[in-house]
Amino acid sequence: MNVAMRRRVPGRMTVEEFIAWCDDDARGKWQLVDGEPVLTPPASVLHGRIQARLAALLEGHLETRGGSCVVLTKPAIRPRLRAGINLRVPDLAVTCETLQSGQIPLAEPVVIVEVLSPSNELDTWDNVWTYASVPSVREILVVHSTRVLVELLRRQDDGGWAENPVRLGIGEPVELTSIGFGCDVGSIYRGTPLVAAA
Repeated sequence: MNVAMRRRVPGRMTVEEFIAWCDDDARGKWQLVDGEPVLTPPASVLHGRIQARLAALLEGHLETRGGSCVVLTKPAIRPRLRAGINLRVPDLAVTCETLQSGQIPLAEPVVIVEVLSPSNELDTWDNVWTYASVPSVREILVVHSTRVLVELLRRQDDGGWAENPVRLGIGEPVELTSIGFGCDVGSIYRGTPLVAAA
């Protein structure tokens, strides 16, 4: 067990205090929600498979496309609102910023991906709306882990967000226009029993 998990969990802290308290091994397992450290439970194997599959699809696309954009697993995202007491951790993010040694929060995430499990549904959607406050975020993808369903939110030309995400099922295309990425929904779930059931 790492040092951060053995320590008493403080009642409230700032982002800076959280980063100092949460060591490298614990980052991605904890996030800071309105000043409270919150432990994230382990993901199901389907959740992990979907996350890995989507990371591979995005990585392959970004390498082929060239440029500075990269995909990261479990990055720290500091929202625009209540930034001093929030550091949220999505499953994946794409950024085109130059990464620095020792950097923790991403400065300019472009795409955020969350894999939705029944046990984390409310927390995931709370995080999604928090990510929408980050000016650089253009698209947010929510991928369900118990059925073949992807929900896509895209920032509109006026800077706002649609009230409801676009819901996509088997055989429909997923397009992340901010990074020129496209795939069919089924390819995200390849290698899982959910495809056969769809």
